[in-house]
Amino acid sequence: MLNDFGRLGRAWCEADEEGTDRKTLIRRLMDDQYSRPVRIVAFNTAEGWSRDVTKDIADELRRCIAEYDEVPRSVQEFVEAALRC
Repeated sequence: MLNDFGRLGRAWCEADEEGTDRKTLIRRLMDDQYSRPVRIVAFNTAEGWSRDVTKDIADELRRCIAEYDEVPRSVQEFVEAALRC
């Protein structure tokens, strides 16, 4: 995940191998573990591919937002920006 750290710039956040599935990523985003997510890229090194899944994740977040009482501002901004592009 590419995260915007403001004045410090943008950087790719590392994740442990067990925490990189879609369900865990959605949970971590909703738990506000990323301050300003910008882009999400999926990698499959075994098959030799990578792809930008930013819009896919944003769309899934948009659908599940109704299930949460409180949605972090970072998620709201990420969804709005991703779906605008």
